[in-house]
Formats: sequence, C-alpha cells, structure tokens
Amino acid sequence: MAKIEQILDLERIDKDIFRGRAIESALTRTFGGQVAGQALVAAVNTVSDEFLVHSLHGYFIAPGQSSDPAIYIVDRVRDGGSFCSRQVKAVQEGRTIFIMQASFHRRGQVGLEHMDRMRDVPRPEDIHMDTTTMRRTTLALLDEWNEWDIRYVPEDQFEHNPDTPSQQVVWFKSKNRLPDDDMFHICTLAYMSDMTLLQSALVPHPGIEVQEASLDHAMWFLRPFRADEWLLYDQVSPSASDGRALTHGRIFDASGNLVAVVTQEGLTRSLPPGQQPIPLNTLKEK
Repeated sequence: MAKIEQILDLERIDKDIFRGRAIESALTRTFGGQVAGQALVAAVNTVSDEFLVHSLHGYFIAPGQSSDPAIYIVDRVRDGGSFCSRQVKAVQEGRTIFIMQASFHRRGQVGLEHMDRMRDVPRPEDIHMDTTTMRRTTLALLDEWNEWDIRYVPEDQFEHNPDTPSQQVVWFKSKNRLPDDDMFHICTLAYMSDMTLLQSALVPHPGIEVQEASLDHAMWFLRPFRADEWLLYDQVSPSASDGRALTHGRIFDASGNLVAVVTQEGLTRSLPPGQQPIPLNTLKEK
C-alpha cells in the first residue's frame, strides 16, 4: 500500500478541480477511506487557513475502481464569517462515485466543554493479537493496510455494555512519522476511520461472511490529535437488518481525550455462493 502522503497528494488541474492518484491495491474497488480522505483534501484546498474542518457527511454512490484516479470537483457552497461549507463530488470515467459535504469553523472559538470517558482497556503495547482466529477478510485487509499499526483489543479485556450486542475496540496509528500539519492529520483520520468500523457489525455473527461495503460516512472532529500517535477506536453496531448495518465509533487519544466521532452505514448482505466479501485483484490474492 502507498504511503498516506502519496494518497492525500492531489494534483490541481483547474480552479476547484483536483485529481487523486490511482493507488496500487489488492482491492478491486477503491477503499472508501481513500475517497473520503482525498475528497476532504480537495475541500481543504479551497478554504482559508483561518478555518478548520469540524465535520463531514458523505455518500458512496457507486464503487470506485482502484486502478483509476478520481477527479474531485469542489463547490464553494458558502463562505461566512464563522463557518464555511464545501460540497465535493468524486468522479471516475464521468460517473459520480462519492458526494461529500464538509463544514469548516473559524479557529479559536470558546464555549462549553465536556466529553465521554474512554473505556478501561489494555495499552496497545500489552496487546498480543491471535491472528489464527481472524476472518480471512480481516487478514486480507490488515495486509492491505500494512502502513498502519492496528491492534484489536481482545473481547475479554475491555468492559462491555450489556445492552449493546456488537462491540469492538481497536488501537491504531500510522507506523511512520507524519507531517506537523493539523489539517493533514484530520484528512489522514478521515482515511483511517473507514478501517475496521464495519467489522464491528460482524462481532455477534462469528464465521459468517457477508458482502461488505461502506454506504455512507459521517464524521466530527472534536479535539486536536496526531494520527501517528496511538488512537483508540471504540466501535459499536446498534443494528443490522435488511442487508445493512449501522455502526458508530468514538476515537480517543492515548490520554483519554475524545478527538473524533464516526457514524457509518454499511452493506452486510448475505454472500452469494462463490463471491468474495470484498473483491480482490486476482494477482494480489495469496
């Protein structure tokens, strides 16, 4: 997998129009986090440094092809004194594959302060993952995401909410040092946030393979963080029905500060015979 600096490096081809790179991948379809991260970079490139993105809402309209670059077209919806709004459309071969709305807030605002408490979990250095029990799809994705240090907290090592059937907790971070740019770390987390989240819906269904794809993605950036330092992704799936699962994740830094929140609906449809949960390029399969 390419480094995140390459993935998020967009080429400006006209005013408010950018092109992302085609990234070599084992996945036939473009990873949703890549599209969301690149779309957010495109939006950021049209906003003054006085503003910081605080939320995004996106829909995956059609599957992208990992072998083709995407074009990102930005609409400057509003430039206000306190807030800016951008809409981004991602296009491949003339077809829209993703639409995102992003909101920016002027930096340095003051107001109320409170946040959720982080679960009591082992530190990442104390986690020893047993890959022999993991689904084949999970192992393939971990191989695809080899630029990231991802550690699943064992189910018997974190406190559970008895009213929530599907819970998963993951530590993750970039293996490499990243640039000292807060907006770069935010765009990187938009990429990272699509990792592992939909898998939380499969926790109550061991051994069952389903078609997996992100359908929409909403994210709120709450406090400063670094994507090259440990972050805890606390995930739940409140519901799965009709071939779709709703997932929700809270992201904390290692000190327990709530830095971001994610909500996503994904495809979890029963898998037809002979079909892969996530399509892989044949030459990349092991």
